[in-house]
Amino acid sequence: MPRSIITGTGCYIPPNIKSNRGFESGEFYDEHQQRIDQPLGVIIEKFRQITGIEERRYAPDAFTTSDMATFAAKQAIEESGIDAESIDQIIVAHNYGDVKKNSTQSDMVPSIASRVKHLLGIRNPACVPYDILFGCPGWLQALIQADIFIKAGAAKRCLVIGAETLSRVIDPFDRDSMLFSDGAGACILEYKAVEEGGIIGSLTRSDSLDEAFYINFGESYSPTADTSTRFIKMRGRKVYEYATRFVPEAMKECLDKCNIPIHQLKKIFIHQANEKMDETIIKAFYKLYGIVEAPKDIMPMNIRWLGNSSVATIPILFDTVRKGGIAPHVLYPGDIIMFASVGAGMNINAICYQERE
Repeated sequence: MPRSIITGTGCYIPPNIKSNRGFESGEFYDEHQQRIDQPLGVIIEKFRQITGIEERRYAPDAFTTSDMATFAAKQAIEESGIDAESIDQIIVAHNYGDVKKNSTQSDMVPSIASRVKHLLGIRNPACVPYDILFGCPGWLQALIQADIFIKAGAAKRCLVIGAETLSRVIDPFDRDSMLFSDGAGACILEYKAVEEGGIIGSLTRSDSLDEAFYINFGESYSPTADTSTRFIKMRGRKVYEYATRFVPEAMKECLDKCNIPIHQLKKIFIHQANEKMDETIIKAFYKLYGIVEAPKDIMPMNIRWLGNSSVATIPILFDTVRKGGIAPHVLYPGDIIMFASVGAGMNINAICYQERE
């Protein structure tokens, strides 16, 4: 049967580092535009304790989302050993398009995928580039979509990218601005006629009745800011409650759907949203199987030094672990792993994947 195999990965981690100390010269307001009456050092330390974030990466001034996406794509193409002209689809997950430095205006026409195709110099008119907007789970949803096309016989080779420049859409007066960062990750997903390996199964759920605007665009929290400018906003408590309740259930449903015993799972690559939240999700997931403690080293993390780059967190994390960049985490042929994410929509998805022998 056709199997969708990841044959190459790549990522772009921006060189500009902003540590938590970089926020000590600012000031923060709440959603009611009231100044938070606490020393900045206290606010920042509480943030670190909850999220685990100590520093994050920002894109170089001249770079855009499509530039970073192209860098990651080139690595994935090179590792896979394919000819870029043979790619059937380029799917780019993002949420805000190309945003230039000192601007919050999104630029999404042409699509980021079309820009990546242009920057890669691909001439093949049968190579179809398009974008997907699905919140932080966008890269996983793009991977799910590519897998469906491959298994339907409509594609044999897809370039799947997640890229974001969140540093350009954050409100500097909002504590949540310390969460977000920039980056890009990519993979080549190919058809292979093999008995084992590749994407085993997936699951997606969406709740948009009461939950649609837990993450959205809104005005600055500063009482003196220009009200015509919008920034990324998040109802943090609502997001946390939603994620910790429903993500473990979705992960279990995906694993059970694939008929995989919990003890066979070797790694979980979860969206790097918030360290404490991710740890709570994993603990709750294993508890659904009657397991009190999750296995040691089941969950690689890079949020401490890379922050939350939305759609880019999982492909960056996966690429880094595959290439031995996060000790002691190692992937071996035959390993069964899970990808899982949650974000604006509110959307959740999960994929069970087996490393190729």
